[in-house]
Amino acid sequence: MSSRPDLDAMTSEDQATLQHKRRKIASDAGFSSHDHLKEHKNSFPTLQSPDYYISPSLEEMSIHVLKDPNYTSQVLDFTIGRCGYGSVKFFGKTDVRCLDLDQIVKFHKNEVIVYEDETTKPIVGQGLNKPAEVTLVLQSITTSFLGRQFDNVVKKLKYFTERQGAHFISFEPENCEWKFSVNHFSRFGLTEDEEEDVVMDDPNAVQEPAEINCNEISENNENSPMDFTESVLCHSLPAHLGLDPVKMKEMRMVIFPENEQEFEDYNESPKFQKSFTGREYMRTTPFKDSSQRTNQKLNSLVVRKTPLALLEYNQGSLDSNSPGSILMSQPKKVTPVKRSKAEGFKLDLTHETPITLDHSRNIVDAGLFMGRSFRVGWGPNGILVHTGNLVGSKNSQRVLSSIINVEKVAIDNVVRDENRKMRKELVEYAFDLPLSLHKEMNHEFEEEVGSFNLKLQKVVFNRLMLSDICRSYIDIVERQLEVPGLSSSARLVLTHQIMVWELIKVLFSERENVGNSLDSDNEEDMMQEQDIKEDSPEFDLEALPLIRRAEFSCWLQESVFPQVQYELGSLKDSSYLEHIFLLMTGRQLDAAVQLASSKGDVRLACLLSQAGGFTVGSTVKRNDVALQLDIWRRNGLDFNFIEKERTQVYELLAGNIFDALHDFDLDWKRFLGLLMWYRLPPDTTLPVIFHSYQHLLKSGRAPLPVPVYADGPQELVLKSNTNECLDLSYFLMLLHANEDPEFGFLKTMFSAFSSTDDPLDYHMIWHQRAVLEAIGAISSKDLHILDMGFVSQLLCLGQCHWAIYVVLHMPFRDDFPHLQAKVIKEILFQYCEIWSSQESQFEFIENLGVPRIWLHEAMAVFFSYLGNLPEALEHFIECRNWHKAHTIFTTSVAHKLFLSAEHSDIWKFATSMEMHKSEIENWEFGAGIYISFYSLRSSLQENTEGSELDSLESRNAACGEFLGRLNESLAVWGDRLPVQARVVYSKMAEEISRLLLSDIGEGSTRDAQLSCFDTIFSAPMREDLRSSHLQDAVSLFTCYLSEITS
Repeated sequence: MSSRPDLDAMTSEDQATLQHKRRKIASDAGFSSHDHLKEHKNSFPTLQSPDYYISPSLEEMSIHVLKDPNYTSQVLDFTIGRCGYGSVKFFGKTDVRCLDLDQIVKFHKNEVIVYEDETTKPIVGQGLNKPAEVTLVLQSITTSFLGRQFDNVVKKLKYFTERQGAHFISFEPENCEWKFSVNHFSRFGLTEDEEEDVVMDDPNAVQEPAEINCNEISENNENSPMDFTESVLCHSLPAHLGLDPVKMKEMRMVIFPENEQEFEDYNESPKFQKSFTGREYMRTTPFKDSSQRTNQKLNSLVVRKTPLALLEYNQGSLDSNSPGSILMSQPKKVTPVKRSKAEGFKLDLTHETPITLDHSRNIVDAGLFMGRSFRVGWGPNGILVHTGNLVGSKNSQRVLSSIINVEKVAIDNVVRDENRKMRKELVEYAFDLPLSLHKEMNHEFEEEVGSFNLKLQKVVFNRLMLSDICRSYIDIVERQLEVPGLSSSARLVLTHQIMVWELIKVLFSERENVGNSLDSDNEEDMMQEQDIKEDSPEFDLEALPLIRRAEFSCWLQESVFPQVQYELGSLKDSSYLEHIFLLMTGRQLDAAVQLASSKGDVRLACLLSQAGGFTVGSTVKRNDVALQLDIWRRNGLDFNFIEKERTQVYELLAGNIFDALHDFDLDWKRFLGLLMWYRLPPDTTLPVIFHSYQHLLKSGRAPLPVPVYADGPQELVLKSNTNECLDLSYFLMLLHANEDPEFGFLKTMFSAFSSTDDPLDYHMIWHQRAVLEAIGAISSKDLHILDMGFVSQLLCLGQCHWAIYVVLHMPFRDDFPHLQAKVIKEILFQYCEIWSSQESQFEFIENLGVPRIWLHEAMAVFFSYLGNLPEALEHFIECRNWHKAHTIFTTSVAHKLFLSAEHSDIWKFATSMEMHKSEIENWEFGAGIYISFYSLRSSLQENTEGSELDSLESRNAACGEFLGRLNESLAVWGDRLPVQARVVYSKMAEEISRLLLSDIGEGSTRDAQLSCFDTIFSAPMREDLRSSHLQDAVSLFTCYLSEITS
């Protein structure tokens, strides 16, 4: 028989120790022998907090309910307490059915609150709102202080008790227990002021060194700031900050936990355990102290502790000259601050520009806040934290190392409209549709060297398909241009992308059939004739360069058309000759002829109609005009009698483009056009034209081929770095002229600046590079900056599956054979919450051939971080990390499932690892324990004849072996096993012992029966059950002696 200790005769600490061993989760459904308890389980009170206890315990209630089903409605002298804080004993019979004790009863320092929410409090006499005896352990009084001020303390406690409507019973100085009785409940105990009033009477009261920690230093140094700074402050700030020591004391009380036990309770509270994951984590808590506190011996009066995260954040001014601050909730006077249980340090990053101004200039010790080794760090999605000058700041003044700057680098400008708002349509047109088009192309696969055989991909197609592919990309960009709200700069860049795709089609595509007719005198007719297919399948190789030249001429006309129209619109009262000259720079000859005719200048109209022809005759006419100008100069003609603009037109018609462009600024594309249309012979091939322009560029006689976005005021930004800011179109022309796949300017050609003003935008240039590689126009394995820049853009938008798709298209390199595998693993681990929560991304990544083991490994680490250990266990098993899975199963998962009667899940996990037990350390003392328990219990319950356990001796041996392994398991795992796991071990021992003793009297000898008791006494079980078995053994031995004597 088991006997319950007399709780009235025990101290609260003894009760806490006893109940800590006997606690049992209320959701425990028991074993098969107590299945009928399940119908009463929902009526039991619930208590989940690990340092709280109740009497009678839930286990004892279960025993009483077997005898009396209505026991929980009339529990005698029900008691609830918290270790180190106190207890409440309710007089008489108490109805505890369905009570959520965690929410009803709360013990804090020197106080107890019952029914904190007044709306849920029952009337007096019902529930827990009834007469009771309260015991509180005062935590602010030392033994030495009580020796001098005992009578004064008792007097004040009596006064505070009566003032709260309670009755003072006693105060025990040995354990500082203050007992009083109440008639009903709300809040009872000492406030901070009352606590201070109790302990402040003795000005010389000093704590014993063994009891001092960094949070309990006396406050008697207010009048000596220097002493305070030297002896109290654990982390001194630089003296040049000029901080007030009193203010620093208030800051310390906010940052450091006021009490070690309260801090642990704070960490275990449900509110604190709320998980911050993925984007929510990025949005609210970019930095969080992850160091764990360790117990250290106190070698001095001051102990260093790891600071907590700051509780409140106020964003400073965006003006870099006006620093903001981190404000902490401070009290009105220098007293211990009651720490609010906030969710941590928060950053509100709402302002995003290409590189924003500062979001905070936080005057705080950087070492204290971020750790002594903190210098600079990158957070998720472009968050940069550093202690230097702001990015792009012109202030050269040296900054203090204690100033932390938090900045946000905007990687997603391409998907934002002119109001800086992200648009889903832009995400689709800029990323999803182009990548989907890329995925539909023909791919080649190659196996990566390695154990997982990761399938690297490469797009391959011939130049006959290039025209259709470029047209598909152009359609996507044109649809993006239709999105409302785009800025003018964004529209300019998109138009430039369209022209680049058109140029790729012109320079690198091929056709199946080409016409042979070259009789037409203008290039437009040539363009129409090129689509006519001849009956003969043979190519006219001589016509190919001229056809491509005609196509390029049309592309150049279309490319410069907007600039020509813009400049024409800016001419107001100028002569018509200026208009004609501008029209000629864009080869808009039809418009120029019409304008000259409308002004009555018939001769000029005739000359213009014959300019820029495609036949040899046009060259003759050009030479005639040049000869006429030369004759005028030799004969001494005074050109002052001819309009300057007319002379420019004549010079251009004669092919003297440098004389025509005197004092006239022209962009590089129109200069290239003038070179091709008016200076070089009409049969000049494109490579010769491009090399001619390149030669003039090197000699300084041609304008720089800057991108379209830099043609204007922004050009001055790029003058210091012109070699890296040349137009992608220029590089495409050089690539066509050289026809060398190992083109020497590939890195500069595919830099972001070659096509856009955003240095972090690689989304379209990546596709252009892929298309050129697919047709064999280029070949390079050194463009990883382009690849990783595009990957960063995709990850910033949460497009993890496309980011992995891009990584798989990175070329293989012998010097970095596992580069793709490492990058993919990093993506899977860092962005696990995003891709694992979206089924479409998960399936897409699987279809790419990424090993499932990598996916499960990433999810296992992610769920471990969240504290969701059952999910982590499943994924560790899937990724075949048997050792980690076994450790989590044994120390964190198995006991919870056991206490929740989910035995089938335990069996599933354990048996899934059993096949690999040879790879698992301490298998027989971990998961093997549970498999052995279920197998042994099943054998003992069956007890059939002819089985291995058909005799008492064999059953006793099997049980002894199992119980011995239980004890060895406790020794092997040690402190890694929580209290609940030890409770489970005790329950397994109890169940096996009960089954062993159930058939002890059937045809067995007394020696065998006594041997069973010897086996049971070695089991790790509760002392009350051990005492009960000992009484049974004594009774059996007494009968045995009686039989011998008789």
